[in-house]
Amino acid sequence: ESCKLMERAVVQNSLCDIAIDFKFYEDPSDEFIGHEGTLMPLWNFRFKGTKHLTVSALCWNRRYLDMFAVGMGTEDYFDQQCGGMVLVYSLKNPTYPEYAYKTASGVRCVDIHPHKSYLVAAGFYDGNVAVYNLKVEKLKPVCASSPETGKHMDPVIQLCWQKDDINNNHNFYSVSLDVSCTSIDFHKEIPNLFLVGTLEGMILKCSMTYTGHPMEVYDAHLLSVGTVKWNPFHPKVFISCSCDMTVKIWDHTVTTPISNIDLKEPVEDVAFSPHSSTVFAAVTRRGTVYFYDVSISIYEPICQQEVVNKRKGQLTKLEFNPIHLIIIVGDGKGCIHSFKLSPNLRKRPKNKKGQELPIDPQEEVGKLEKFLISRLNARQSAP
Repeated sequence: ESCKLMERAVVQNSLCDIAIDFKFYEDPSDEFIGHEGTLMPLWNFRFKGTKHLTVSALCWNRRYLDMFAVGMGTEDYFDQQCGGMVLVYSLKNPTYPEYAYKTASGVRCVDIHPHKSYLVAAGFYDGNVAVYNLKVEKLKPVCASSPETGKHMDPVIQLCWQKDDINNNHNFYSVSLDVSCTSIDFHKEIPNLFLVGTLEGMILKCSMTYTGHPMEVYDAHLLSVGTVKWNPFHPKVFISCSCDMTVKIWDHTVTTPISNIDLKEPVEDVAFSPHSSTVFAAVTRRGTVYFYDVSISIYEPICQQEVVNKRKGQLTKLEFNPIHLIIIVGDGKGCIHSFKLSPNLRKRPKNKKGQELPIDPQEEVGKLEKFLISRLNARQSAP
């Protein structure tokens, strides 16, 4: 532990300029370029032996917000033979992971327990799942599935920690391609409600209470659904993306999309911002990060920034930090890129002294509700 502290001190001294930018720097040019913003590069996270792997999963620690987990697998989606890695990084030391676990099969998804932050669950291309305990000094999971104890027949595409059961046992759900699912997201406020993206391009609204059939089926995309996620502020809104080059915003009470945004290149991942209800970010196969603020325009991004050259790699995953004004982006060469959001990418109301005010959840709901109403009115008035 003392060696780790010393290593952190050395690294922070050598990278102090970036650390200062992360904490204090604000791009003044945003005041003169209208609504547009920029992504300021911070650290790149690379680990030896992962250049042949692709970043298949990212997850922030919800207790220690400067730490995140990374899942890595092969670029071939259905290749279950090559190994992978589970890595846990800290912003305090971007040069080397805090924890590194080699896996027999490629990692497809990871999730950190929201309260027991030392528990990291991982799902693999071979259909197995495992749990790693960061407190235990060994390079193997503390528990794992097997053909004898039950495993999926196809790659595990997502898993999610749930509340402890009545016996206080930790538990999580896992979803696999053996039921044609590609993405799943549980509602933050409505118990048992969740969305499922499918290989056929449909999105299913489901409830754990009614397991026989979905509550609603949305004919969403022409190709498989890459990601489906709820808005962190508005309980009715979710977003989806696909390799059919589109991002779509939905009101779950309406069976057709509220907005259809064409990025003109295959979209690998999308997420709403935790800093503004009307802002989302998307990453594409050609190496570009897009930011849109739908309260401003659904036709023009407020930021479009190339992260990797499309000839050398592609982007695969993105995650907003829940608190810090940064985003992490994974690519197809095993690298995680981190960026600070300029002021225009996370606009907040300010007081008379120009200081940003805390997020008001009700105000954020109102912003997005105004957008929904305007879109529905435009649809009704269309010939």
